[in-house]
Amino acid sequence: MAVWALGINHTTAPLDLRGRFAFALDQIAPTLHGLRQSLATSSRHPQVETAILSTCNRTEIYCAAPTAALEHTLGWLAHTGGVSPELLHAHSYQLENGLAARHAFRVASGLDSMVLGEAQILGQMKNAVRVAEGAGALGSTLNQLFQRSFAVAKEVRTSTDIGAHSISMAAAAVRLAGQLFEDLSQIRVLFVGAGEMIELCATHFAARSPRHIAIANRTLERGEKLATRLGGSVMRLAELPEHLHEFDAIVSCTASQLPIIGLGAVERAVKRRRHRPIFMVDLAVPRDIEPEVKELEDVYLYTVDDLAGVVQTAQASRQAAVAQAEAIIDAGVQNFMRWVDQRDPTGGTVPLIRQLNAQADEWRALELARARKRLARGEDVEAVLEGLSRGLTQKMLHGAMAELRAGGAADPIPPSEAIARMFLRAERPAAGSTSGS
Repeated sequence: MAVWALGINHTTAPLDLRGRFAFALDQIAPTLHGLRQSLATSSRHPQVETAILSTCNRTEIYCAAPTAALEHTLGWLAHTGGVSPELLHAHSYQLENGLAARHAFRVASGLDSMVLGEAQILGQMKNAVRVAEGAGALGSTLNQLFQRSFAVAKEVRTSTDIGAHSISMAAAAVRLAGQLFEDLSQIRVLFVGAGEMIELCATHFAARSPRHIAIANRTLERGEKLATRLGGSVMRLAELPEHLHEFDAIVSCTASQLPIIGLGAVERAVKRRRHRPIFMVDLAVPRDIEPEVKELEDVYLYTVDDLAGVVQTAQASRQAAVAQAEAIIDAGVQNFMRWVDQRDPTGGTVPLIRQLNAQADEWRALELARARKRLARGEDVEAVLEGLSRGLTQKMLHGAMAELRAGGAADPIPPSEAIARMFLRAERPAAGSTSGS
């Protein structure tokens, strides 16, 4: 059994490829079921533990399963996204055991994010774990991996300045809008969607007191809650095409699998605005706004990847914090892998512990049998007990004494091997030599 991760992110795959593998939160449970069923029927791995983390910047599958299941999972994921396994392989990363744990810890701590030190990913990871647990896909190994990830992330945030000076996507959007419009208090802003990212963006824009804020959402109830908090208005997504021209800035982030703002609708909006500029930010993966919109004059469209340069400012000032965080993560990885080794029935320390217990039981049984024979012959009880204790002591120390007489190895050996040499591989004392009989 191994722990491994298969994924793509903003550093390995372009936006449109990531969009093919983006799963909304309510899609993850059935997707997990499909993956586990596929592994059970095609690869004979019925006990797979798995979880899926899917955000605008990454889609990752974490598994506790035989390594052979990794190749099957890559093929299954490629089929799910409608691409060839070769294409997905070229843009993915596959990490096993300690490397997989290190990656999970870095993701949870915000070290692998587009925005270094951003905190939103930790909540997204916790949601992924909650869904996997609810779907019955999370076992003890992955549960340990993620709980330790959360603990490491907490330590990184409390012990380092990794989050200091970072610029969020929301703040970056406001900064870009400020470069286009001289006075943000004079613009009208439309937010499409009502999820966490839109709430963050809307809060940042609201701090600049724009002229008007509107929320367009599939369900009015959730849109109304956000609009009320921001002092704005609300509309249904179906009304969007008729109102686009009213807004100077549009920020969209929904879970739609297809674009909801098309080229034609934006062309008509620009015409009705008499070519006054429109600032658009598409934070969704897959895209909410058709990419061809970027070619229109008077339209300034930015995707989540376009914001990368803006959010990476102040990078140098955080390098010391990154080094501290990596040290914390290193310690967490070592502790997790020790835990895995101790649980592994085919390797690690569990077989050694079992062998030691068996060897101790064998020695105890031998000495007890000899003591009973001596007692049956009527020997003195004190002498028999003395022989029993001496016999056990010499058996336990024989291997260690033999190692000392042989001299230490030129190179250090692992503690488990040293223990095995001393207690399991040494020649046994000759029968009767320790019993006093």
